[in-house]
Amino acid sequence: MTYLGETMNFIESFNRSVRCNSEETAIITDDGWSETYGELDNRSSRLANALTERCGGDRIATLACNGVLAIESIVASHKRGIGNVQLPFRESPGSIVSMLEPTEATALLFDDNNVEKALEVIDRSAIQTGIHRGDASVDHDAVESYDAILEEASSQALETDSSYEHGIFYTSGTTSTPKAVLHDQESMWLGSTQVIMEMGIEQTDIALVTSPWYHMVTCDAWILPHIQVGATMVIQTHFDPHEALELIDEYDITGLLAVPTQLHALLDAQREENYAIADLSYIRTGGSIVTEALVKDVSDHLTDNLYNTYGLTEGGPNLTYAHPSLQSEHPGTIGNESFMWEIRVVEPAGASDAVDPDATVGAGETGEVIARGDGMTDGYLDRPEETEQLFAGEWLRTGDIAEIDSDGTLHIIGRADNMIVSGGENIYPEEVEEILEGYDAIDEAVVIGLEDDHWGERVVCVACLEDEAKAAETELDEFCQDHDRLANFKRPREYILTEEQLPRTDTGTIERETVSREFFDTE
Repeated sequence: MTYLGETMNFIESFNRSVRCNSEETAIITDDGWSETYGELDNRSSRLANALTERCGGDRIATLACNGVLAIESIVASHKRGIGNVQLPFRESPGSIVSMLEPTEATALLFDDNNVEKALEVIDRSAIQTGIHRGDASVDHDAVESYDAILEEASSQALETDSSYEHGIFYTSGTTSTPKAVLHDQESMWLGSTQVIMEMGIEQTDIALVTSPWYHMVTCDAWILPHIQVGATMVIQTHFDPHEALELIDEYDITGLLAVPTQLHALLDAQREENYAIADLSYIRTGGSIVTEALVKDVSDHLTDNLYNTYGLTEGGPNLTYAHPSLQSEHPGTIGNESFMWEIRVVEPAGASDAVDPDATVGAGETGEVIARGDGMTDGYLDRPEETEQLFAGEWLRTGDIAEIDSDGTLHIIGRADNMIVSGGENIYPEEVEEILEGYDAIDEAVVIGLEDDHWGERVVCVACLEDEAKAAETELDEFCQDHDRLANFKRPREYILTEEQLPRTDTGTIERETVSREFFDTE
């Protein structure tokens, strides 16, 4: 038992939920499975014992879509105190093999959706044991049945490893190989508790889990807080906007986590069908810039209560949050520091250059966001140089550029490493994209800088249109020239119009290198 004054680990929160809510429903899945907190406790104990028998003190990895396997593997790893490597299932087998190398995991848990990929990873990596949950036929000497090992294992509590690891998350990898980030259970508890405070999550809440479980925001800002209070989670295996709205209707969902790209899809589906979603009391979003237009559309069609948050994998679930009441006067704001953090906005520097934590900027100015708090990681596994660049003394560098408005709230305008320097002027493409996406014919836009002998870099744009005939380059250029928020030096000098959807990560971040390579033939 943990007492006041000692370190708090998330497994203690789970044990409390079991004591108080043993007969209450913990999980409902879109394929009809459900289990109570008592059943989740029993099954996760069996899994923890089975993993210890097979792996000793080694980490395990999980390659699965949203579902029971993901939740049970998280809780079982907490009970062991030895980390669960939360693998992104959309990655290629080769990438997953590389991502596993620094983790030293020796077992891989996987589901029916990932059988072929998992078997290739097992054959190409240091994984010694595969454990498969599902109905698919799997013929491999190293693979055992999940249901079989749970049935054979003890449900008795086991002694938790004193390191109290939660596990390993991965950065998005839009500009490099994803980096492994280790977090312990104390940081997960701090993050989870912070989220409960931000949104007032209660045991009576019913949450829809539809974004990928392996991301920090889904795990520590959504799954763990609802487990901590003993609430019910309805889990959607793969995001589909119409099915998500049907689940909200069927189960009287009260809360939803959705990144901006998901919100756009949900808005389109709701306009088409007008689902009964009156019980949806709030939405939590983040992961990419939230525009004024998106805030208004969510209020008109989904819910008035949109919590906009900002964070990064290295820092836990979020560093800042904006209560819905802020959006009317400060649309798109990320608010200010959350309960477990101290935030500063300082004069920006290059990714490899040092920032001065004391060089803060004032209202109306822009700078890099830095943060400090007990919930941040110690660094990347086996990446000493990048770990060193991640910190400025005791401050975590985010690489994100924010503007401070007159009331002191923050607005993210771009990333330092996306910055375009044209004619000696600094341009953050995200602010240009937001303006372009206000043009009716544009669904989404990405702005990048191309090498230019005269300007250093010239600003170019790829615009995704519902119908290419609805806009022309001259019309877009006139729109930009006439816009009172876009300085002339920020205006794109070239446009490519397409009906193709632009490449994004599953958290909604534009893959700029892919856009540059595919549309402008750069290397």
